[in-house]
Amino acid sequence: MLQTVGEMDGSNHSGVSEFLLLGLSESPEQQRVLFWMFLSMYLVTVVGNVLIILAISFDPHLHTPMYLFLANLSFTDLFFVTNTIPKMLVSLQSQNKAISYAGCLTQLYFLVSLVALDNLILATMAYDRYVAICRPLHYTTAMSPGLCVLLLTLCWALSVLYGLTQTLLMTRVTFCGSQKIHYIFCEIYILLRLACSNTQVNHTVLIATGCFIFLTPLGFMIMSYAQIVKAILRIPSATGKYKAFSTCASHLAVVSLFYGTLGMVYLQPLQTYSTKDSVATVMYAVVTPMMNPFIYSLRNKEMHGALGRLLLGKAFQRLT
Repeated sequence: MLQTVGEMDGSNHSGVSEFLLLGLSESPEQQRVLFWMFLSMYLVTVVGNVLIILAISFDPHLHTPMYLFLANLSFTDLFFVTNTIPKMLVSLQSQNKAISYAGCLTQLYFLVSLVALDNLILATMAYDRYVAICRPLHYTTAMSPGLCVLLLTLCWALSVLYGLTQTLLMTRVTFCGSQKIHYIFCEIYILLRLACSNTQVNHTVLIATGCFIFLTPLGFMIMSYAQIVKAILRIPSATGKYKAFSTCASHLAVVSLFYGTLGMVYLQPLQTYSTKDSVATVMYAVVTPMMNPFIYSLRNKEMHGALGRLLLGKAFQRLT
């Protein structure tokens, strides 16, 4: 049974002490399959992103702006899945689906902040690719270490502020009645649908800040790639065009995957938002962080070399 604030101590403004995360299925057989599937995907995500971070940290050849941003992106993805999947695995294995009110808001804060951070880092990486392809002679000065650190600090600060804004506004919302969440984590749209108080302020701020934190970087990335395409088309040789495009192909693939899955989940009115849109949820919350290390290392010779030196050490150097 869910306890109300009156039954506890009268201090919880939300009206509830916990929520029930029902996940994607209530069938015991399907839950066993989901447990092993998500555990496997989580381990692959953790190993992949940790290897990317270690390879970039220990290999001097990768101490460049592009790989600095990539290391931050991998850290963000690693933190993102760790914020949601372990709790889901515990729920699937133990059948204890309860998450406390404070735990739900904590999960919401990190979820919102990390998605925003992912988005801002991708925009920063687009700027890096724009400078590298469109202004190669000025790359060293335009992407100086000081500027890179400043850009990353700005990304982190904006994402923290965005997460705090949405989470603090959620503390004003009152919940009553059944608190069953047909989702794999505490998500802002789902919580707003469960509210029994006026959420107009939440909606307004969510739209205003969301447009700034997501659409502005998206517009910046579109403009950056428009300039990149123009610059590539001016290259006379086919080999030169291929080489220039290959330097940004991985980033373009990650951006498409990120915004594609995010759009599947959020480009719909709050009133028609489905709590059982499981495919889009899994793609956006689990598959995207898992795929990013593969996309960035698949055809990247520098990353192949760094991973080889990290895992095999001197044996790899003799092979090469």
